[in-house]
Amino acid sequence: MTKAEQARVVAWRLRILKHAEEEPRYVAQTCRYFGISRTAFYRWKKRFDEFGEAGLADRPRTPHHSPRATPRAVVSKILYLRQNYHFGAFRIAAYLQRFHQIEIARSTVHRILVQQGMGRLPANQKHRPHRKRWKRYEKAQPGHRLQMDVKFLERVPGTGKRLYQFTAIDDCTRIRILKVYDACNQRTAIRFLNTVKERLPFRILVLQTDNGAEFQSRFHWHAESLDIRHVYIRPASPHLNGKVERSHRIDNQEFYQLIDQNGISDNIHLFNEKVREWEDYYNYHRPHGALQGQTPFERLIEKSRADVSQGSLDPTLYSLARPRGFEPLTPAFGGQYSIQLSYGRCIQDAESIANSPAVQIRHSQWAHPALGLQAPLQPAQQVLRVNRTGHVVDERVAVTELLQFFLQAEKERVRR
Repeated sequence: MTKAEQARVVAWRLRILKHAEEEPRYVAQTCRYFGISRTAFYRWKKRFDEFGEAGLADRPRTPHHSPRATPRAVVSKILYLRQNYHFGAFRIAAYLQRFHQIEIARSTVHRILVQQGMGRLPANQKHRPHRKRWKRYEKAQPGHRLQMDVKFLERVPGTGKRLYQFTAIDDCTRIRILKVYDACNQRTAIRFLNTVKERLPFRILVLQTDNGAEFQSRFHWHAESLDIRHVYIRPASPHLNGKVERSHRIDNQEFYQLIDQNGISDNIHLFNEKVREWEDYYNYHRPHGALQGQTPFERLIEKSRADVSQGSLDPTLYSLARPRGFEPLTPAFGGQYSIQLSYGRCIQDAESIANSPAVQIRHSQWAHPALGLQAPLQPAQQVLRVNRTGHVVDERVAVTELLQFFLQAEKERVRR
């Protein structure tokens, strides 16, 4: 009920009471004249004698006790996420479930926001209508397509220098690699591509960029020399690089608007440390709306598990006999070797691993590039097989076991 409607109700009830005061012996006639019951009349008269005109207003009809109502602590968390991070109902529900173990429906979150007057986002956060809806797509396997772009950061205060954030995002899993440079040219783009290739846990088949000067001939042929197909999008078509462009908007909303850049913007090494922390949070902890609340790393595990289960029926796989005394792979690995996978070849036996073009063995501990953890392997004690997508498949050892181990170790490191 609006304030104007409430004022009309109060004036009408006050008129009834004044009419009854003029004829105190004829309360029944007054009630009959105005079409109300005597019970309602005496209730209004009692409230008027105690509270004056304010007592004639309608009181809230909500129950005094609601055992199944949303707790106030949960409501405060919802309002905090909305006010400080401008999250929608889906994102708020996903965050509460992941970080606070609170399961709440999106409709409940939306109702609480509307009740608290926070149903509308700020103007810069509202949905922007498009004249034409772009057709959304997603690659089926990690590494099938990688989108790369450069984000121009604000100039360093007091100087004319500008920093540039190079971003690479996998089309399938949304895993990102970020790094900040003080120059934007083909040399820095080549250095960034080498970093991306070293850190991603899967092979890159296609690299997609815009037509910027930093992605021209030198960069193009360097990518081709790494056995990565480099393609350009159409000019003036940033929506074709939509995933990396959208991730840049997330950087603005959830990182750069909240971080205090004073003291770190003039130190590129310290800036890269902060960017790396944000990258780890994005890849391993932040629920992604396009992935139904999963993190990019969880999507990588899911895709790897699905590929392993489907690959057991792939006729291109070559099963090999297991040597005697073979033990399954455990976190307590032995040896000092690392494995770097390639595509399109299969391994015939354990003795040919070191000389095989499909797998390269290096005398060093296997440090996972994304997590910085070490897990030495002994490939000479194992018989491996490789499918056409480049995943190591074994009856008792699979890539997903390694990923699960790294994920658990990373969670324990963050918890400490």
